[in-house]
Parts: sequence; C-alpha cells; structure tokens
Amino acid sequence: MANQKYDAFLTVARLGSFKAAAEELGYTQAGISYLVNALEKELGLTLFLREYGGVHLTTEGREVLGLVQAINADEHALAARVRELADREGGLVRVGAFTSVAIEWFPSIARAFLDQYPKIDLKLLCIDDEEELVNAVWEGRADCAFSIAPERRNLEAVPLHTDPLLVVLPPDHPLAGAPFFPTEALAREPYVQLQGNARPSEMEALFEANGVTPNVRFTVDSDYAVMSMVSAGLGFSVLPSLILSRPLFPLAVLPAERECSREISLAVRSREAASAATRAFAEVTREWVAARYAS
Repeated sequence: MANQKYDAFLTVARLGSFKAAAEELGYTQAGISYLVNALEKELGLTLFLREYGGVHLTTEGREVLGLVQAINADEHALAARVRELADREGGLVRVGAFTSVAIEWFPSIARAFLDQYPKIDLKLLCIDDEEELVNAVWEGRADCAFSIAPERRNLEAVPLHTDPLLVVLPPDHPLAGAPFFPTEALAREPYVQLQGNARPSEMEALFEANGVTPNVRFTVDSDYAVMSMVSAGLGFSVLPSLILSRPLFPLAVLPAERECSREISLAVRSREAASAATRAFAEVTREWVAARYAS
C-alpha cells in the first residue's frame, strides 16, 4: 500500500544520489531511476537535475517535497494500520535512537516490550544527528524516535527523562577533583567539540547557559572518539550523563559551574495516527524509564 515511487523520490532527495538510494532501499540503480521517472511522468514535472557527481532537486522538486513527505508518511501509517487489523497481535515498530539511548536504554526496553508483545517486531535505526532523527519520523521512515528536539518537526512527544550535560576531563587534570568546572575554564581551556553533519550538537547549550564561547581545538562526530581524545589529554569536552554511564576510557566527570541538561522524549508524528504497536512501545518505554529513575 505504501508508494514505492514516493520512497524512491524522498530517498534520492535526501541522499543526493540514485546509487546511494538504491543501496539503502534494496533496489538496483536502474530500478530507482525507473521509479523516479515514473513519478515525474505521473506528475508532469521534472523533479531532479541529473548532473555529474550527483543529482539535485529542481525548483518544482523542492516545491512538492514537503507534500510528498506528508503523503508518504500517511500511506505508511495506513499500511501499518491495515496490517494490525489483519493481525492485532503482530506488527513492526521502527524506532529511531541516538547512540546513548541505543546502548543504555534500548536493549532493556526491547526485552520488556517483547515480554509483553512477543509477536511484534522491533527495528532499531541508529541516528545520531537530531535533525535526521526527527526527519525520519516526519517522513515515515521511523514510527517513533527518542528525541531531544521534537519541536523541530512539530512532532508529538512523550517526555521521558532530564539528562544532565557534564564536563569530561583527563583523569589527571588539575580540576579533576573539583566540585564543578569553572565558567572561565569553559572559555579558556581547549575544547573537543562533538558535531555531526556540520551542525553543533546539543552540548553547545551548556556554553550558552554559562555565557561563554568555547575554545574549540578539535571537532569530531563520535561520542567515543571524544572520550578517547579527552582521556589522552587533548582537551575537555561536554557529554550527556547517559553516554557516561559506562565510559570506555578513563575520565574525570563533573558538572559545570552553571548546570545544564537536555530533555529526552519519545516522539511520534501523531499519537492519534500512530499504530497500536507504536503506542504500546511508547507506553512500555515510559514505564521502564520511570522505574529506572524512580527516586
């Protein structure tokens, strides 16, 4: 029931490549080209400029992109609901999550969920870029996602947990045993910045809360690379408490002088339109997180 032409169009638009879209969707490149050509013929529009080194949306393609995303998400939701009606105990929930949740929460949540709903399958999509994460829900590639910024796509969200942002230092740093990391040190000392897809992470909120600009020495796109570099004495960084539950490298961890946190929610495009399986996953998740952090 979901439209393969829409899936092909949206994936090519997101990746900028017929070849990459074919690999992600499990088609041949010729198959993706056929689907896009068929959609262009159906709409009477040229959606892409085919150029050496990649493809780009035309003006008309950009105009219809949002509408196709909305229609495609609705068709995926309809297909999921029809599957539920055929087998009310079955279904599939596609869950988006960033690294810390995927490691620290998802395995236990999945176990609790499957104990209650053994006939429902779970698919985990690991996406560390927040904008890509909410887009996956908005476009219907994920049924729900653990998110810190659901408002970017006006998604409906179930609040789950307030996760502190903490300063990480080499274990032999002079401030390693201090009660907090001073504001002046946030601006002065070399900073190992976590950044993905050319966008700063939510960790930058801590610097805003302290009214300083960091002295960025390195920029990397992996939490664990950040930990390794800090542990080696290349600077300090800021990471969420959740990823620091079981650090892989020796680190000193302390709050900033003015503390800051991020809010983790489970986001869906619409609670009303969400499948029964997705709603069940949301409820199990809410109960599990509440029990884990009960005082």
